[in-house]
Amino acid sequence: MKALSVVCVLCGLSFSAFALDREAFTFTKYDLEVQLEPDQSRLAARGKITLRNDSAQPQKIAILQISSSLGWRSVRANSKPLQFVSQPFASDIDHTGTLSEAIVTLPGEVKPKESVELEIAYEGTIPLDATRLTQIGVPDVIARHTSWDQISSSFTAVRGVGYVAWYPMATESADFTEGNSMFQVANRWKKREALSSMAVNLCTQFAGDQVPYILMNEPPRTAGRGGGYDHHACVGHDFDSLGIEIPTFVTGEFQQKKSASALPVNIYFLPEHERGASVYASAMEPAAKFASDWFGPPKTVAFLSDLADANAAPFESGSLLLSSMQNTDSKLAAINLAHLMVHTSFISPRPWIHEGLAHFAEAVYREKQDGRQAALLLLGIHRAALLDSEKAVAADPQKNPGEPLTTTFDEVYYRSKAAYVWWMLNDMLGETALKQAIHNYRAANDEDPNYMEQLLATASKRDLDWFFDDWVYHDRGLPDFHVQSVHPWKNENGTQIITVTFENLGSAGAEVPFTVRFDGGEITRRIEIRAKSMATTRIDLPGTPLEVIVNDGSVPETDMTNNTFRIKEP
Repeated sequence: MKALSVVCVLCGLSFSAFALDREAFTFTKYDLEVQLEPDQSRLAARGKITLRNDSAQPQKIAILQISSSLGWRSVRANSKPLQFVSQPFASDIDHTGTLSEAIVTLPGEVKPKESVELEIAYEGTIPLDATRLTQIGVPDVIARHTSWDQISSSFTAVRGVGYVAWYPMATESADFTEGNSMFQVANRWKKREALSSMAVNLCTQFAGDQVPYILMNEPPRTAGRGGGYDHHACVGHDFDSLGIEIPTFVTGEFQQKKSASALPVNIYFLPEHERGASVYASAMEPAAKFASDWFGPPKTVAFLSDLADANAAPFESGSLLLSSMQNTDSKLAAINLAHLMVHTSFISPRPWIHEGLAHFAEAVYREKQDGRQAALLLLGIHRAALLDSEKAVAADPQKNPGEPLTTTFDEVYYRSKAAYVWWMLNDMLGETALKQAIHNYRAANDEDPNYMEQLLATASKRDLDWFFDDWVYHDRGLPDFHVQSVHPWKNENGTQIITVTFENLGSAGAEVPFTVRFDGGEITRRIEIRAKSMATTRIDLPGTPLEVIVNDGSVPETDMTNNTFRIKEP
């Protein structure tokens, strides 16, 4: 009879868990003490979290999730223990593919928009684990270069939610096998956490007298030996917004590369990677000069940290860039530094501005190195991901709704699409006007979505309503340009002329470059082609026209196979 009762209780809990609203609460504040024991790959955390009920219903149950390699030790409110049931919950939001979920019974109902503060404790290990990737067929060696997070005696680097849930969270299940499920869940979490804050005091054990560096993606509030523990190094960090910043920590026996002059990036490298660190150090001054020219003088400090795995995928968040320095390419190093230094000079609460401009800066810096075509090749890296996202939206808008740049927390949009938007604006308005608008930007004044448009319109003296309506305020998809017709002819003076009509089959308009090749050379012009519209222009040529090509890759579009029109001889 007793066994039957236990089964009934478990069944009841299972049903309740299934019906739970896991995204009812927003985690508005974290105050955490985190202890690392690298020799045992161990993490122990305790502290307080504040949860706000953002659902429409009073909530008696709260869901707390951490990585499945960690375990819950206690949950309290007002110093009194709360009842909770811990269970595994499948989700690719964590590198293990599973979360350790605590279903917590709160001391009373929390009404909509009310908050509750919980005292929590959890601990466990964070080993290298690529399960969420290998279980969908990614080869183990590739998965480990992508999912490199771990705490170990030789090297420690751990990213936050979306990689490793080392701090509490709560979302519905994210699954790489279900279309964009993983990214949609992660984006909803980022949007909910956009105004949330975290204070974390991070301590790590060390042996001997070599004190390890502890880096996070916000400059430290405090640093030094401490926490009342022998052979522990500690740092305190504050995160004002967790929207696009993923709390990340890295510790190790780094060496620091110092530059000849005071520059806003600190370089930390492993002793065996000193040559690569020197490549970065030599690229710092020109990158800093570029960033200051475009975005103003540095206002904060950034950190560039080595990764032990030479093939590890780089990662950037906030003021921290993690990238292996074992095989450092000088041009890639320069581009990485240009991106990072933009964040030391320019800050915006809007992801599409803050992160989009940094990715745009990569392409501009690449153009300074090797010309426009090299920049467009770099920019083109973003095109495949953007095209896939827009195809998913077009195929099933209900399941994969597109988002305007002004509100999105989707990385493909606020990084890739935004980078293209800034490049197009630079082509349309010119470098002088764009720089003027950027220098006039004040994050504290950015309270209206059209604030940046107004700055750009004022600097360029152009009407940009149509462009922002198609690319920023709405997700209209992408254009699809083609040359509809070409008519070559000669005037009474014998001058060769062609009349070209372009068509945009897509739902977003753009000002696009086109090139007319003729016997003896080529001419490039620009033309504005609105969505679902045609535009015609006339060009005088010094030779016989051969072909017309619309779009050099500077405008993302759905189909670039129909962009060339070859002119038949009369």
